[in-house]
Amino acid sequence: MSYLDNIRTFVRVFELGSMSAAARDQRISPAVASSRISQLESHLDVRLFIRTTRSLQPTEQGRIFYEGACRVIEAVEAAEAGVSDITDNPRGSLFVAAPLGIGRRFVAPTLPSFKKEYPEVDVRLRLSDRKIDLTAEGLDVAFFLGNPEDSNLKMRKITTCERVVCASPSYISRRGHPMSGAELVAKKHDCLALRFPGAPEFQWELMTEDGPKRYAVEGPFESDDGDVLTAWALDGQGVILKPMFEVAEHLRSGALVPVAEDTPPLPVQLVCLYAHRRHQDPKTRLFIDFMAAKMSAALKEC
Repeated sequence: MSYLDNIRTFVRVFELGSMSAAARDQRISPAVASSRISQLESHLDVRLFIRTTRSLQPTEQGRIFYEGACRVIEAVEAAEAGVSDITDNPRGSLFVAAPLGIGRRFVAPTLPSFKKEYPEVDVRLRLSDRKIDLTAEGLDVAFFLGNPEDSNLKMRKITTCERVVCASPSYISRRGHPMSGAELVAKKHDCLALRFPGAPEFQWELMTEDGPKRYAVEGPFESDDGDVLTAWALDGQGVILKPMFEVAEHLRSGALVPVAEDTPPLPVQLVCLYAHRRHQDPKTRLFIDFMAAKMSAALKEC
């Protein structure tokens, strides 16, 4: 397996552009990653990367070898998947990402029951509201709220999530009850933004009589954690646009109140994304089927 391990490490170094990043991804030390690349170069009798103190760039031979290396890994994974399918005993690790709200409320609580049913599969869960690059980050599955842009990924729709614009009664008593997106902008309401490094210009897309329209709302606070925005809204600090499931209990209790009712937000899809080359992997397919059924049922109860 050592030669295959060397190839796997080479592929991750090539894709991530960093020896240390590839080492972290593969849960090995940078020294081991470097040694594997050196062994591969010695075996092939070529240089695969040009190394300097500040950068690491693939050579022409490295770029050629990468294409073949990917095919080798895909072939091995397909063979392993076939064996697992026959034995009905999926095993290995799954690297999964999810937005914070979805991950905390639905993914994380469901994982123990998945592990109980498939004890040989380990799940490595990463939660973040930032945009995820499935391939570059070595993920098998990513849950996503919205309309995915990457056409190179396969998508499994789980459900449609309604959304709501809302604020606390204390905020409304202080600033008034905005009835539309135009009023949010014109009266400079404090809109709380979900932002992260590299995020596009902040706008809310709301439905008007003339169809969807984007409003460039503004506010004093922003965060890359959606639950932080909810806490600020509950504290009377501003207006939020949230999936209904994240604020349903606060709406029922009256701690938050719908606003901008004349221009409601469009619903968003909750989907599961996975790479084309993973579609025959039984543990990936079983995980997606299991989580889709559990999450869809849980969301209907919100």
